[in-house]
Amino acid sequence: MSSNDLDRRRFAFMTMSLAASSAFAAPVFAQAAYPDRPVQVVIGFPAGSGADILGRYFVHKLEEKAKQPFVVVNRAGATSNIAIRSVSTAAPDGHTILFIANSNMAGSRFLFKDLPFDTIRDFTPIASFAQITFVLVVSPKSPINSIAELLEHLKKKQDNLYGYTNQTAQLSTELFKQMTGAPAKPVPYKTAPEAMKEITEGTIDFMIMDGTFAAGQVSQGALKPLAVTTATRSPSFPNVPTMQEAGLAGFDFAPWWAAYVPVGTPQPIIDKLEAWLLDIAKMPETAEFLKNVGAIVNSDTSKQADERLKAELPKWGPLVKAAGIEPQ
Repeated sequence: MSSNDLDRRRFAFMTMSLAASSAFAAPVFAQAAYPDRPVQVVIGFPAGSGADILGRYFVHKLEEKAKQPFVVVNRAGATSNIAIRSVSTAAPDGHTILFIANSNMAGSRFLFKDLPFDTIRDFTPIASFAQITFVLVVSPKSPINSIAELLEHLKKKQDNLYGYTNQTAQLSTELFKQMTGAPAKPVPYKTAPEAMKEITEGTIDFMIMDGTFAAGQVSQGALKPLAVTTATRSPSFPNVPTMQEAGLAGFDFAPWWAAYVPVGTPQPIIDKLEAWLLDIAKMPETAEFLKNVGAIVNSDTSKQADERLKAELPKWGPLVKAAGIEPQ
């Protein structure tokens, strides 16, 4: 073989090697540069709702970490199923994220028929970031000042009504009814603000409401709180007893929120987002913000959030069945 032939073969081999290296390096570089354009964060509740207030804080902090725009997209309706569906079909590239509660991801499969997505199969959790206190409230004009007085009122009166806006509120109220024998029929609302007039005027007798929204209303005297649904007292409602303190032994029903991406999203992107959310959860200002909106820090890793959600699935089916709720 001549020296010229040998040189040509060496050049061809080097060219092929460089091309192969570039092909493997491209995805790594793309992931390392993530995000390289605005990221959409989908929330299944309208602007101004408790979920929206909570989500926007973490979206703003993620934007600061990423040095790229993180944009909230409110897709309300069908108790967040519209939002979940939109993310389940999004490109798995980290540029579409779902902020959602465990009540949606665990409860929807038992509350609805023929869902066009699977909350376990079609999503990968990034991290959890908050636990929400729910609070049972009545009209500030009401003479009722305790759970015992509310039960006495409900058992004497006919055609009692309660309001709800999401799965957590609905099922926690049904659990309350099961444990107390309190008679009341549900009235669904799209958002908590929509229910305010009817709860304050006493058109509906009581409502278990998202503490993120209720905290501001309670502090302004627009709602009267009787009990929180968490096992321990909430820093947001320090003077309000728990359901357990009010006599309902074992009552503990509070949702936690997490971020999800479509299944197939590259692990380096998930790792980066997870690290950012866990860092945000450690910030003192985050704890202070959550205290003001009826929540506390809850920071699971991606793996922990996945295991926690799967462990909850067996609890929801029997609760929905016991509540007599027919899947829609």
